[in-house]
This record gives sequence, structure tokens and C-alpha cells, in this order.
Amino acid sequence: MIRENWGTRVGFILAAIGSAVGLGNIWRFPGVAYESGGGAFLVPYLVALLTAGIPLLIMEFTIGRRFKGSAPVALRRLNKNAEAIGWWQVAISMVIAVYYAAIIAWAAWYGYFSISQEWGGDPATFLMEDFLQNDGTLDTFSNWLPGIGLVMVVIWLVTLFIIGAGVRKGIETASKIFIPLLVVMFGVLVVQALTLDGAAEGLNAFFTPDWEAVAEPRVWLAAYGQIFFSLSIGFGIMITYASYLKRKSDITTSAFTVGFANSSFEILAGIGVFAVLGFMALESGVPIAEQSLTGVGLAFVAFPTIINTLPFAQGLFGILFFGSLVLAGWTSLISIVQVPVAAVEDRFGVSRLKATLFVGGGIAVVSTLLLPTTSGLMRLDMSDYYINQYGIAVAAPVSIVAVVWLAWKWKALRENANATSTFKIGPIWLVCLGVITPVMLTAILIFNIRDLMAADPNNPDDPLGGYNANQAFGWTVAIGALAFGVIMALILRRKDVPELVDEADVPGEATLTGGKEETR
Repeated sequence: MIRENWGTRVGFILAAIGSAVGLGNIWRFPGVAYESGGGAFLVPYLVALLTAGIPLLIMEFTIGRRFKGSAPVALRRLNKNAEAIGWWQVAISMVIAVYYAAIIAWAAWYGYFSISQEWGGDPATFLMEDFLQNDGTLDTFSNWLPGIGLVMVVIWLVTLFIIGAGVRKGIETASKIFIPLLVVMFGVLVVQALTLDGAAEGLNAFFTPDWEAVAEPRVWLAAYGQIFFSLSIGFGIMITYASYLKRKSDITTSAFTVGFANSSFEILAGIGVFAVLGFMALESGVPIAEQSLTGVGLAFVAFPTIINTLPFAQGLFGILFFGSLVLAGWTSLISIVQVPVAAVEDRFGVSRLKATLFVGGGIAVVSTLLLPTTSGLMRLDMSDYYINQYGIAVAAPVSIVAVVWLAWKWKALRENANATSTFKIGPIWLVCLGVITPVMLTAILIFNIRDLMAADPNNPDDPLGGYNANQAFGWTVAIGALAFGVIMALILRRKDVPELVDEADVPGEATLTGGKEETR
């Protein structure tokens, strides 16, 4: 089976940026930065990018390019006992894909609603009661919402078409269209936001440094958490994307480009979001600190409220904001679905079309049945919380420890990356990747467990309180992903990995075997 390559290096970088730049850049980073020291937060944030984000990107890019396979195949080729980690990452990606498409559909609808401000004077009530018809339960047999469901069908059809078209004709082409369009749309939105009354006060709130906060451990954990969760690392995406690189591609420069591009967009998002929050504070008299600063509340309650009070171009502002959410979410969804599709394609030797229809189509069916329902919001919240905090946050340090310490591949991977990269990485890479990153991720996990244990066990309305149905569902999702990885690895333990012929494979090229450079 001949393995595709990216048509151009720019195509790969745009696709990787498209994966990294997602919903969290727009609706999570500004609030995290504001609550973690404002402008001072940029110090631990930059440190986290350089000591954890980029080193882990380099590791995943190198594994993907060197071992030419999706996460399960690449890790199996690195060490036969590491395949379970790859399938664990595949399961995590499938869970995220199921609910991610729903948020994109919400944003698409809200772009349409913004033309006439259909949410009226009470956007919170409109969101929960009229649009989502949220019943606050996990009832499997809840009512299906055709408006959201049909939009999700369209989103899934386009997504599967792009993936089915291949890496070069599908994903690369889509990235070359979506990413520039996203930058232009969000850039226009930011310029418009900066012209609003109160924008300066909003930017002051966002950038004014609280240097005392930098001394607090929680701020550093927030910085590492933001970098980690926003770069699409730890659940197979970057390994998969890098597996389509040509063997002489520059690894380290690409990692720095993707890392800094992602962070630049987050800062741009912070400027835009806080400019409009400053306007809202001026108009409503409600201080910025008391407004919704992150997540669904920011996107679907705070921004509609702001749009209602804009002095001009209300519909355009809404289309730009929600259109940006759609594009950012869609490029991420494509990369997320590519992980399980590529895993089945590589591991079982089936065609891309069959893998796309079988795996991608199966995820699409589950997504459109379970999420556009009156229980959809609760399913989304629980899946998102547990698969991130107890799925990705566990799988990532496990993969680092397995690759760096147990398999002892760090030196061989470093040499492989340096062989074709302009910027060379030295032993400090081992310190950042093998020590700082797993220590910080473990600390984040410990604090998450502490918060979970501190939840009120007697409050049935607290989704993290006690061991209610919500928590049981969340743990089932997180533990189920791990179990899936182990079971798949056991089933396939004696099945050889199909040989793949790289389009750009050159006879006599240096290759890495057993931790040493050899020549084929």
C-alpha cells in the first residue's frame, strides 16, 4: 500500500495549525489568562510553550514521520508493547469527535440567528430552553432535535468527504482554504471590536499584569494546561499528520511554527473577546469579572447579549464571530476524525474510502443520534470533562514515559529530528520532554482529582458531586477509552503491521532501528 505525502510543507503546517486552533483558543484562553494574572500570565504561558508544548510536538512529529503510521501503528513500530497507547488515543479522538460536531452545529445556527438577533432579550433562556431544550438529564431516550441534527448531518458529510478525498486533495486543500479564511474573518472581527466604546477598558483588564499571581502554583498549572490542551497533542493527531511528511521534512522548525502560530491566535482571540467584554461592561454596568468568560456561556450567552447592544453591524459581527467558531471547530474536527480513520486504514490495510465510510460514518451516526437531543448538553459536558481531565491528561504522560524512559527512544528520536532540521535540539529536550512535561501533567491530574473529591457529595445538582448518573457516565467514557486501547492491542498482538511504501521513500536513506541510525 502506497502511503500519501503532503503536497507541500505549507500544507502540512496549515493542517497542523488548523488542528491546534480550535474552539478552546477562542472561548477558553481569554478567560484563563484573565483569571491567572492577566498580562503576567504570558510569562508562565510562554515558558510552558517552550518547555512542554513544542518539545512534545517535536516528539510526536518525529514519531509520526519516522515510523510512517497512525498512532497505533507508529507506536507499535517504535515498541511492540506501546500499541495500546495508540489505540487509547484513537478512542479519545472518537469520543471528542462525537460531541465536537454538535458545538460546530450550534455555532452555525447562531451565525444565522445573529442576523435578526433571534435569541431576543434573554440569550441564556433562549439557549437552554428554546434552542437546546435542555432537560438536565442523561436519558438515552430523550427527544431528538431535528434543527440541530440536520445541520450536524451536513457537517459530517462535508467532513467525511474531505477525509475520504485523501491527505493531499482533501485535508491539505481544505486547510489552505479554511485557515486563511479564519484569520481574515477573525481579524476583521477584532478590528471591529477595537472600535467599540469600552474596548480600551477591556484590553486593560486582559493585559494589566498581576505579578503576584505568577508566584502561585495554580497559575503555572493553568499555563501548562492551556498549552497542552490547545495544541492537539497527546491523543494521536500530530503523530498521524506527521506520518504523511516526506522523510527529509524539517521537524523542529515546523513544531516551532505550529506552536507559535497557535499561541498568536490565542492572544488575538483574547484581544477580540476582551474588547467586546469591555464594551458590554460599559453598556450594562456589569464588571468584566462578573461576566461569562469561558466556554458555552461566553460564546452562546455573553456574545449574543453583546450583539444585542452593538451600535452598528450587529448581523455582520455575529456572522464573523460564529463563523470563526465554525471554521476553527471544523478544521479541528477533520484532524480528530482522521486519527481513527488512519488507524484502521494503516493497521488493517483497508482503503481510505472504506475506512472513512466505516469508521468516520460510524462516529457520525453516533454523534447525530446522541448529541442533538434534549440530553445532548449534559452528554457533551460530561464527555468533555472526563475525556479531557482523565483521558488525555493521563494518556499523554503515559506516552511520554513509555517513549522516553521505558523504550529509551529519546536520543534516537532526537537524532532523527536533527538529521533534517535547521534548528537542532540538544539534551535540554530530554529535560523538557522527559521531566518537566510529565511532572506538570501529573500535577494537573492530581489537582483535577482533588477538585473532584472536593465536590459536594450531597448535592444532586452538582454534576461532580457524589457518584450520580452523570459521574458514572463520565467515568464510563474515560475508562472505556483506556479499556478499548488495551483490548485492541491484545486482539492485534500477533497480527503484523502491513508494510507501507512511502511516496517519497528514497533507497539508501538513513533510517532508525533499535535506537541507532542505520542505512537501508
